[in-house]
Amino acid sequence: MSESWIIDDFAAALEQFEAAMQVVPESDLIKAGCIQYFEFTFELAWKSVKILAEQAGLEAGGSPRSCLKTAFAQSWIDDEPLWLEMLEARNRMSHTYHAKEALQVYDRLSHFTRPMRTLLVALRTA
Repeated sequence: MSESWIIDDFAAALEQFEAAMQVVPESDLIKAGCIQYFEFTFELAWKSVKILAEQAGLEAGGSPRSCLKTAFAQSWIDDEPLWLEMLEARNRMSHTYHAKEALQVYDRLSHFTRPMRTLLVALRTA
C-alpha cells in the first residue's frame, strides 16, 4: 500500500506554514498561529521520512531524531544541525509554553521553510 497520503499532507501543511509566514505579524496571535503551523508541519515531515524510509527497507527508528539521522544519511536533508534546531524548537513549544521562548522560536521560523521544502522535493523523488 502506498503511503503517499503522508507526503500530500506534508505538502499541504507546508503550503499553509509558508502562507502563514507571509502574514505581517501584527499580534502575538498571528505569531502563535505560525508556530502552530510549524509544529504541525514538522510532525508531518519527520513522519514522512519514517514511512518512506521503512518503505525503502531502511531502519528509521521511532523518534524524530533517528528519522532525521536517516534523512541526512539518505541525503534527503542537507543541513542536519538546522533540522536538529527545528526539533528542539518543536520540543520547546510542544512541552511547555513561555512567551519569551515562543518569540525566540517565531524569530527562527523563516529559516525553517526552505529546508522543509527541500525535504518535500527529495521525498517526492525518493
